[in-house]
Amino acid sequence: MKHRTIRGRISYTSNKPERLGQERGRESFIITIHSDGKRTLRAHCEIDDPPTVLRDVVLSLDADNYPLDCFVRLTIDDRFEGSGWMRFSETCAETESFNAHDGRISQRLDLERRIRWLASHPIAGDGMGFSIYDLSRGPGRTFFPDMMVTSPDHRGATGPLLFKLGFGIEYVGDERITIPAGEFDAHHFRYVDTAGQLPEEHPEYDVWCTTDGDYIFLRGAVGGYMQTFYELVELER
Repeated sequence: MKHRTIRGRISYTSNKPERLGQERGRESFIITIHSDGKRTLRAHCEIDDPPTVLRDVVLSLDADNYPLDCFVRLTIDDRFEGSGWMRFSETCAETESFNAHDGRISQRLDLERRIRWLASHPIAGDGMGFSIYDLSRGPGRTFFPDMMVTSPDHRGATGPLLFKLGFGIEYVGDERITIPAGEFDAHHFRYVDTAGQLPEEHPEYDVWCTTDGDYIFLRGAVGGYMQTFYELVELER
């Protein structure tokens, strides 16, 4: 086999004082990296906080980490919410989806530039998303106007549909961190500058990922009203 495979499991916990360290969900993922540089993320995500969320995602990227296609299936409170398939080219983004509330939905969005990243809501994808930042610039912030999400809901619990927005990535620096999955050299990034981009502004989100070019999610913390925490607890390569 010419491809590489990465498998892992992420724990979701709370940082709220009254729930500090309490488990609130989990995620298992597989990342396939092909010999031509293309990669596919497969993720199964569970959020226990009501309304509960089950999300299955398959996201494929080209060798430069531009999205190629994506499938999302959502179950909310143990009931089918929606499923959808998205495809991206240099000139358009399109989706075919079915939602329990809205029925069949087709979207086709003409683009002036390619969509740089698709946030499909797996936590593992939040690490991979930093691959679009130019590390040669060193620490600092870059705003990316040509992004999309599969749901504007902070928990990704609606849709799935294509929602266009822009947001910023801040590169804080590199650190050595220890987590349940082991000790790692890590890039420390932050998702920022969502004001006016979503129905409700997303709190700043700190993420640590591997420095080996795979951008494997290691640890993350969301502030503000969310106060959520995420850690990689298992890794197999």
